[in-house]
Formats: sequence, C-alpha cells, structure tokens
Amino acid sequence: MRHLSLRDIDWPLLLITMVISAVGVLQIYSATMDTDYHGAWWKQIVYVLGGLFLMWLILAVDYHALMHYVPMLFVGSVVALLGTYVIGESAFGSRRWIPLGGGLHLQVSEFVKLVIILMTARYLTELKTEELDIRDMAILSLLVAVPAFLVFKQPDLGTALTYVAVLVVGAFIAGLRWKYVAVIAVVAVLVLPLGEHFLKDYQKARLVGFLDPDRDPQGTGYQLIQSEIAVGSGGMFGKGVTKGTQTQLRFLPVPHKDFIFSAFAEEHGFVGVVVLLSLYFVMVMRIVQNAQTAPDRAGMYICMGVAGLMLFHILVNVGMVAGRMPVTGIPLPFMSAGGSSVWSSFLALGLVNSVRLRRFVN
Repeated sequence: MRHLSLRDIDWPLLLITMVISAVGVLQIYSATMDTDYHGAWWKQIVYVLGGLFLMWLILAVDYHALMHYVPMLFVGSVVALLGTYVIGESAFGSRRWIPLGGGLHLQVSEFVKLVIILMTARYLTELKTEELDIRDMAILSLLVAVPAFLVFKQPDLGTALTYVAVLVVGAFIAGLRWKYVAVIAVVAVLVLPLGEHFLKDYQKARLVGFLDPDRDPQGTGYQLIQSEIAVGSGGMFGKGVTKGTQTQLRFLPVPHKDFIFSAFAEEHGFVGVVVLLSLYFVMVMRIVQNAQTAPDRAGMYICMGVAGLMLFHILVNVGMVAGRMPVTGIPLPFMSAGGSSVWSSFLALGLVNSVRLRRFVN
C-alpha cells in the first residue's frame, strides 16, 4: 500500500480556491463599508480558515468509509432538516438557520448537499451497470426528493434545486438513456404549470420580476434592475474598489451575499469578470480532472457530483445577477458572505482531495 502524501493534494485547485476567497473578502469589505455589516469581511476570513480546517479533516478520511455511512448520514440529514422547523430561526420569511450561539447560525441544507453527493455516488456505484434504467432513476429521484422537498418548504427553492443538479449529473454519467430523458422532459413540461400552486407569493413575484422587471421597477423588478445597472456600469476596467456607485450608494441589494458578483462587476469591470470566471472555469476543470483519474466509479461520481454542484452555483448566480435567470438565494462559491456556504464548499473540495489522495492506493 502506498502511503498518503501531502504532495498528492491538488495544490493548484486549492490555490485557485484561495485566490477566489481572497477576492471575495476584498469585495465583501468594499460592499459593506460604512454599513451595519462592515464586520462581515473579517468574519469571512474566519469562515475561510474554518473551511480549510474542515477540508483538511475530511480529506484525511477515506471516502469509501464515508460511503459506508451514507444511510446513517441520509437519515441524520432528514432529521436535521425536520429539526430546523422546530428550533430554527425565521428570517426574511424563511426558516433555514439553527442558532448556535454567539451570533452564529448553521444552515443545515448547505451540508445536506454533501450527503446527496455521497448518496448518489453510492447508489449509482452499487448498480454496476452501464445504463441507468427508468426504475433505478425513479428510486434515486425519490431519495433525493425527500430532503429537496423539506428544503423547498423552508422555503428555499434555490438550495433544493442544487440537490436536483447533483442528481442530474449523476444520472447522465451513469448512462441514462435519451428516450428516458425525453419522457422525463415531457412529464416535466406537463406538470410545470401545477408548480405555481406550490410556490410562495415571493417566489411568484420573483418570476414575474424576471420576466418583466419594468412592470414593477420599485417592487418585484427592483433587485434585477439594480443588478443589471451595476453590472453594466462597470465598463471595461470597473470603477475601482469602494468606488462603485450602485454598491456604495446602497441601490444594490445584499451586495455582499447573493449579489456579490454584481458589486464585483461594477468595481472591476469586464476584465475583472473575465479573470474571475476564468478562475472558476479552471477550478471546475480541475475537479473534473480528478474525476478522470479517480481509482474507481465511486470516486468518479463524487468528483463529478462536486463539479456539477459548483457549476450549477456559478451559472445560476451569475445568470441571476445578469438578468438571465430568476432571482434565487444561491450563493457564489467561496465569494458570497456566509459561514455555512463557505464551509460546505470547502468540505466538497475535501471530498475531491480524499479521492485524489487515494488514486494510487491499492
């Protein structure tokens, strides 16, 4: 057996992640200057350091051992999500956070993403087949639907959709046949109108604001309009750190969280956006490369699940602030302020490195 070595950690992936995190801290500092949230930038540094510690812990654990405990982790996740309804604190119309004391709050649904990745990987690995039939797809979908529904009822549609993204990536890699994809697509289109009855009023308002933001520029369309103005006003090179008018004059909503990309685009311009998106692209490709060199199917599914999760976050968040997708509460990985999001992202990288470290172990 080959001993594990620190040299085998994906250092380029870690370096890119730290650069993105540093950019995030800088942007949080700028976006919250002279506001009640000004201390968010140093809290973000603490969250990043905590994330590195968590990543270090999980990469030291053999991912095969984690796969063994998937049933327990899944049941624990469901219980924790149910517990959020009982002891969770309500904010902004949602009950998503469990208070830990000292001003800290834990968003359980962020960490359930990791369980979904592990559960999908274990289920698909145990099938031992080159094609995923509709029965197996239905069973896996039902398993994912349980935590997704609980998160959707918090309500948190954005996070619930991230679970579906992991499922979709795994299904395609497992060889879901195109005729089944066509059937699922037709059924989805037919039942889509029924989804309106399950959406909260604010979620319906976001859809209306996305389709026609000028219909209510001071209400449902306000966030999207201000975000597009911020992105467009950045020009080629941006207005400079702490000099973004939409950001500093507080026209841009929550510029250190969901709309941090808008604030970044305004202050760093098109060039800054290209550099940042390039870093994200390389980050995702490094994760995919680790999937290609994984020692087994389980490791491959884990890495591709993480890659799919990260890509979904990036596409939805950037698409949202650019007016190409409805406004959802999906953070930008390693940049948006918030401990649970940062910690779950670093834990996901820990899973990738756990696979990488064992690619030569036999």
